[in-house]
Amino acid sequence: MGEIHEGVQQVQALLSEMGYGHTVVWLPDSARTAQEAAEAIGCEVAQIAKSIIFRLQSSGQPLLVVASGANRVNEKRIADYVHDTLGKADADFVRERTGFVIGGVAPVGHREKMITIIDEDLLQFRTIWAAAGHPKTVFQLTPGELVAMTKGQVMPVK
Repeated sequence: MGEIHEGVQQVQALLSEMGYGHTVVWLPDSARTAQEAAEAIGCEVAQIAKSIIFRLQSSGQPLLVVASGANRVNEKRIADYVHDTLGKADADFVRERTGFVIGGVAPVGHREKMITIIDEDLLQFRTIWAAAGHPKTVFQLTPGELVAMTKGQVMPVK
């Protein structure tokens, strides 16, 4: 459990450092999928900001796409934008590059800087929810805060 709490504490500390008063919330059940998270929180699936890590084929670098839980990422569109092919990131790659496990990847607090793309569909909501370092943790924020914290590029991702 130590490693699990470490990621969550890291996210909570970073949010505080950045001047956000957001509190990480532990859910009773896993929120590994956007649907599970939405059911546990009681919000729309589209309000879940899911963090998906891809591995850029030519550079081997990680790429973060923060997408609305209702959307499937159009990998071709993203690949055209970053001028690289998107490869799948396995569990080891995700943990190594972000410090988080799949299902608990927060949009901030990664071990290394990475290109971040934010789904424009998230901007229609007053509040959204993102993973906070563990599959059972989330935090609430506004779309504007997500853009500010991640310095991500807002664009259509579906």
